[in-house]
Amino acid sequence: MNLTMLIPTHIPVLVNEILEALAVQPGGRYIDCTLGAGGHAAAILERSSPGGQLLGIDADPEAIKIARARLEAYSGSSLLINENFANLQTICIKYDFFPVHGILLDLGLSSLQLNGSGRGFSFQHDAPLDMRLSPNQEVTAADIINTVSEAELAHLIREYGEEGHSWQIAHHIVNQRPIKTTLQLAQTIEQATGGRRGRLHPATKTFQALRIAVNHELEHLEAALKQTIDLLGFEGRLVVISYHSLEDRIVKQFMRQESRNCICPPGTPTCVCRHTASLRLINKKVTSPSLTEIQLNPRSRSAKLRAAERIANQDELHITVEELGGSTEIKDNGWRRPALLKKLRRTFLSAQFG
Repeated sequence: MNLTMLIPTHIPVLVNEILEALAVQPGGRYIDCTLGAGGHAAAILERSSPGGQLLGIDADPEAIKIARARLEAYSGSSLLINENFANLQTICIKYDFFPVHGILLDLGLSSLQLNGSGRGFSFQHDAPLDMRLSPNQEVTAADIINTVSEAELAHLIREYGEEGHSWQIAHHIVNQRPIKTTLQLAQTIEQATGGRRGRLHPATKTFQALRIAVNHELEHLEAALKQTIDLLGFEGRLVVISYHSLEDRIVKQFMRQESRNCICPPGTPTCVCRHTASLRLINKKVTSPSLTEIQLNPRSRSAKLRAAERIANQDELHITVEELGGSTEIKDNGWRRPALLKKLRRTFLSAQFG
């Protein structure tokens, strides 16, 4: 089934909360690192009009096609790139798109990928065990299922799926090889766990583990988060929506670490890390969907939104002031005025990228 047939079923998560957390304003520049069907991007472009600009990134070429059709009215103010957000800094430098007012990462799979994309992301549809976000990737879920050892498979399912029955599942999978389709795998997992016992299907965690492994999702997330610091303008916002504890833990730890002036181990008598805070937490507790949204879109129920604001340490502040030829303070969100972006770009090039 062609993904373009499924556009109406796509419901973006936490749209209003994202717009507020990003503090979207007219004339702002924003990056949507997980473009999907373009639902969040459309909302950002609408709120940032007139003059808003958006860089949309997605590893899935089908998502880029769908988003381009959806954002046709904003073709003059949006740039859509088929790439992995792990290469975020390289992309922004290549297309001269920094510093920015806000960066969004929505880490969930698009409903367009889950509902009949033919790539095996869901056990609700029979499909080949692929699970690659990009066709350029070499390793598929079938490759992992049918080639790694039982011990490696059990470890992968336990670590990435947080599955308590990892050894039983791995043992049954190895005994049933070759496994080529989603329904084959789901049935094997049901046999291994004794069938369904609660709301969660017994195959859910194993499918999550395989998808994470195939697409190196956690490693790419860590890489992208580190790059956002140097791309955000001062008072720019970083907003991340995660859907399971592994992702949320990485985001939470990153934001907390970057909001502290010292990250030395507890008990260290004097600071030796020389770390300075680059972020200020916007919401110390996660923002979750309302009951109304969950009822309209059940897949949103596990979404967790975290947000932080870029702050300047003293060295960055002095560099910026010197470049702008202004006073020792930046007042009234001065950097946010689009006319200053060109000057600030030179500051970021020299200060952040050498």
